[in-house]
Amino acid sequence: MNEFQTSDFLLPSPVMPSVENTFANYTIVCRLPGVIERVIKDNDFPPAIVQELESLVADLFEGWVRPLAEIQGPDLVAWESYLKPFEGKSWFDLPFYFAEAYFFRRLLEATDYFVPGIWQGIDPFGYQKRSSLEKSMDAIQAISNRFTDLNTGLPEQQSYQTSITTLLQTALWGNQVDLSLWPLVGGDNTNRDLHQQQTHILIDDTYDILNYLNSIHGERIDLIIDNASFELVCDFFLIDFLLSTQTANTVYLHLKAHPTFVSDAMSQDVFYTLEKLANDMSENVRILATRLQEYIASGRLICRDDFFWNAPVAFWEMPESLREELAKASLVLIQGDANYRRILGDRHWLFTTPLSDIANYFPTPFVALRTLKSEVATGLEPDQIEILTEQDPLWLTNGQWGVIQFVIPEHL
Repeated sequence: MNEFQTSDFLLPSPVMPSVENTFANYTIVCRLPGVIERVIKDNDFPPAIVQELESLVADLFEGWVRPLAEIQGPDLVAWESYLKPFEGKSWFDLPFYFAEAYFFRRLLEATDYFVPGIWQGIDPFGYQKRSSLEKSMDAIQAISNRFTDLNTGLPEQQSYQTSITTLLQTALWGNQVDLSLWPLVGGDNTNRDLHQQQTHILIDDTYDILNYLNSIHGERIDLIIDNASFELVCDFFLIDFLLSTQTANTVYLHLKAHPTFVSDAMSQDVFYTLEKLANDMSENVRILATRLQEYIASGRLICRDDFFWNAPVAFWEMPESLREELAKASLVLIQGDANYRRILGDRHWLFTTPLSDIANYFPTPFVALRTLKSEVATGLEPDQIEILTEQDPLWLTNGQWGVIQFVIPEHL
């Protein structure tokens, strides 16, 4: 499906970084140059690569969209088609999500990520991911201990419902720790996530999700993963529960094919994180990791990467082969703000528009777990918007508010 298909809506305008006093504009002007500064600091790149990275910063303000200059990249043909409509435009004239994805791909070009040699395959954000995981280990141990004790004394059905509810919320708030927004330079940011009040979940479809899970017991569930480190471990707790309770017979993890958005997870991040947890001092953490490693070995937990997850386009432009793969799942869990933006095409839908009206193109029922970090939203009530705007003017972008939204597309 290469175009948005709906009889009810015309596509609204995309979020644009050219609009001043917006989060999108701030990202191009401040956040992305900060990403380059941190990458230079964290890596022992030679002067030639440092110069390329510094040139990329200048290009954000003075340059024009150009094709990738590499000859080795496995995604060059796709990027050639993505970029063709925008060549010669300034960065500020790109749709916001496109500009961000293009920036991170250009960053890899600057660091020789796909060029044979000593820097090939080196994750420029690897140090930040490892440091973030290390700094969140106390929180991970606390969560592991809490889940071990969670269901003690509860009847089986109540125990299941309590666990799913807690695990979905843990996965939701784990998404707050986003290294592209808040690099872990001053300490651990995870504790604020673990005790987020229920009132900060703006839409909570957990009850409907529970009913649906009861109807698909033992089938395949997929996760479109967002961030590595702490968020990935929060996903691990949910994955472990789905597999150990036979809620899912098989779980597929859909991961990025190369580094992007600083903290986004690749297959190698999954394996590194499990190895780290398997050697932790906490017995509960070690047991979790060992069990997940065994699920991988037995084929019940499967990692899949695809360059589409790195692409600068909306989910309704998903290639047919990937649509068919996701359609094999009974449920897809979609993690994170960036994936949510792609569900919406990163466009200015009315905040009251039901997500189901927009995402009817999706090939299977899905749950969106998203903490709000960008200027798009759906499914809200008018009075919610009014109260939020008065109570917290930065509610759209500060990561303090979340949604758990469940959609069964009408065509299914």
